[in-house]
Amino acid sequence: MKKLIYIEASPRKDRSHSIKAAQEYLSDIKNKNPDIEIKTIDLWDYDLPEFNGEMLNAKYSVLRGESPSGKQVAAWAEVRALFDEFADADHYVFAIPMWNFNIPYKMKHYIDVISQPGMSWGYTEDDGYFGLMAGRTAKVFFASGDGYAEGSGFESLDFQKPYIQLWLNFIGFDKVDKVIAQRTLFEPEAPLIS
Repeated sequence: MKKLIYIEASPRKDRSHSIKAAQEYLSDIKNKNPDIEIKTIDLWDYDLPEFNGEMLNAKYSVLRGESPSGKQVAAWAEVRALFDEFADADHYVFAIPMWNFNIPYKMKHYIDVISQPGMSWGYTEDDGYFGLMAGRTAKVFFASGDGYAEGSGFESLDFQKPYIQLWLNFIGFDKVDKVIAQRTLFEPEAPLIS
C-alpha cells in the first residue's frame, strides 16, 4: 500500500462515530507505514458539479462510443478531474453514516459524478458490465443509529451497507472490509462496533 484516499461523508466531524473509527485506523496505518501518502476528500468541503445538462450529454456521447463535443468537453473534463483524483490510490478508507436508511446525499452525489463509463466501469455485449478499478481495496466505516444486523428484524431497512458494497464491487474493487458502529443514537452508551 503506497497511496491511500480517505473519504469523509459525515458533516458531524468530531461527533461522528464513523469518522472517529476511521481516524483510529488511519493513525494505525500511518504508524506502521510512515511513508504512506494519505489524501483526504471531505465531501462537505467539495463543490461537486451538478450532474445535469452538458455533463449528461457528454456521458451519453461516451456511452454511444462518441467523443464529447462543444460545451460537453469542459463538463466532461470536470468529471474526469474528479475521477482521476479518486482513482489515484490503491487503498481507500470511507467514513459513512447512515441517513434515512441509506448514505448521505453528498456521498451519493460523489458516486454519481465519478462512476462513469470508460473511467470506473466498462461494458461490452459479450462481457456485460465490468469494473475498471481492479487492484484496489477498501475499508469502510459505517455508523448507524440503531442495529440493522442480520437477524435484528431491521436488516431489510439497511440500504447503506449493501449500496456501498454493490458500488465498490461494480467498479472492480478487489476487496472491501467493513467496520460497523451501531446504536450511535443511544448516548452515552457506547456504540456496538463489529
